[in-house]
Formats: sequence, C-alpha cells, structure tokens
Amino acid sequence: MESIGILMTKPMYSYLEQELANRFTLFRLWNYPSLRAFSESPHGASVRALVVNTGFTVDAAVINSLPKLEIIATYSVGFDKIDIQECRQSGIRVANTPDVLTDDVADHAVGLALAVLRRITQCDGYVRSGLWKRADFPLTTKFSGKAIGIVGLGRIGSAIAKRVEAFGCKVSYHSRSEKPETGYKYYPNILALASNSEILVISCSLTKETCHIVNRQVIDALGLKGVLINIGRGPHVDEAELVAALAEGRLGGAGLDVFENEPEVREELFGLENLVVTPHIGSDTVETSTKMADLVISNLEAHFLGKPLLTPVI
Repeated sequence: MESIGILMTKPMYSYLEQELANRFTLFRLWNYPSLRAFSESPHGASVRALVVNTGFTVDAAVINSLPKLEIIATYSVGFDKIDIQECRQSGIRVANTPDVLTDDVADHAVGLALAVLRRITQCDGYVRSGLWKRADFPLTTKFSGKAIGIVGLGRIGSAIAKRVEAFGCKVSYHSRSEKPETGYKYYPNILALASNSEILVISCSLTKETCHIVNRQVIDALGLKGVLINIGRGPHVDEAELVAALAEGRLGGAGLDVFENEPEVREELFGLENLVVTPHIGSDTVETSTKMADLVISNLEAHFLGKPLLTPVI
C-alpha cells in the first residue's frame, strides 16, 4: 500500500504519523500554505484518504479539492465537523474511533467533577504558595451521594454512570430515547433533568438539536449549588451564558474539557475560581491514543483491501 496517497491535516500523535508514513505515501498538510496550495500541487490528485481530527472541517470545498478521495478517517469518536451528507453523495466512506476512548473520557468527567467540588486545583496552589502555614483551606463540597444527571447515555455516558454509582450517586439521564434496561430515571427533556440534578454531565453527540442544549434556562434550573461538566463538545454549552452564571453566582461551578472555539478560550473564564478547565484531553492518554491510531490505520487498510470497515460512520 506504499503507493497510496494519504493526506494528514495536522500533527496529532507521533505514533500515528509514523505508522501512516511506514504503510502509505504520507503527505502532511502543515507543510503547505493551505489546502488549496496542496490540491494544486502535483500530489493533490493522488490523495485517496484523508486523516483528520475534531479540529478540521470537512465540507464540500475540501472534498471537491481532492478528486481521488475515497475515505476519511477521523482520529476521534466525534465527526460533527464532517459533512456526512456530502460524503454520502460523493461516495466517500467515513470511519471514526469509538469505544477505545470511552474509559478515559469517563474517568476524566469524574475527575473534573471531583476537582470542582473538592477545589483540587485551588488546594494545590494553596500549598505551593505557602498559605497553608497561615490558615487551613476553606471547607469544600462532598461528591459522593450527589444526584448526577447525564445528557446522552451512549457509550461514554453509560461508563460515567457506572463510575459515579460506585460513589453512591443517584443517576438520571436525558437522551433521544428512553433506555428502561438501565434502571436509571429518564427525563424527557434536559430542563427537567437539570432541575433534579446536582451535577449535570454533558456527553451527547453534537448535532443541530444539541448545539447550545445548555442555555440560560438549563443553567438556572441547575441552580446556585449546581455543577456543570462538559466532556462532549464545546458548542453544547452557550458559553456566554455560562460565564455570566458563574460570575454572578447563579451556578455553583463547572468543569470544562471542551470549548466553543478551540483552542481559543474566553479570557473571562480564566478569572473564575469556581471553574476547572482542561485542553480537550479527555481521551489523551498514551494507551488510548495508541489504540485510536491503530484503529485509524486498520480502517484505512481494510478499505484499500476491499474489506468492511471496522468502525464505519458511513
């Protein structure tokens, strides 16, 4: 398969890049001024596969600029920035990397909740600054036993539920359809879920319907002592409303691994002590990154060998 042209849009994980280079003819988009410059180069017409992640938008213009494109493999579980309808009409396959990152993202969601309630980052700074010598750190808030509402009870949402049950938490959820087999309480809308939750975790897919699913009404329903955790996608939350609620004390706290305009983050967030932020690293462990890379490569190899994709989107 060494002659098959693969275009990688940005550096993602060195292992993935090296393995692609070992197996295919790899082109690195970041070595060109733009996608247009690459497509107009002698290599543009030789690319049969595109490797992307959540930071790259694949629309009709991108697809049309690569006339031999057959498959898009995203190094992520999310594919909200890929125009699936356009891919379907153009006969382009799409594969993602589900399942392998479930545990890490679920772990991270619980870690964010603990960090917010127990003020772990502030405690770290308190010790490092020497303030502990002057006075004890103020009391924090217990995590165990809290009412946890989960928006999106898919793979990751279910894994989060399993983890928080071990803390004695009461789990309820909102999703597109009820899942009676889980035994968790179902709410038909997010507003009702937020009203009955102390911690609201966003773990659903990003669609037109779920963009800004967390708005002022939902934030106010969660309330003064409520905590919002977002490990889904940044646009799930109306960030301007979240900033205002945190600053005004209408929301108890938040933990965010994702943002509306990554990697740009609103500066207003940085001054908030009731907030913990991480740079979209929910799945970024060595173990999971390697499994994701292997799955990207396996999907590409399956496609070019005429075999079924391991994890097809379409």
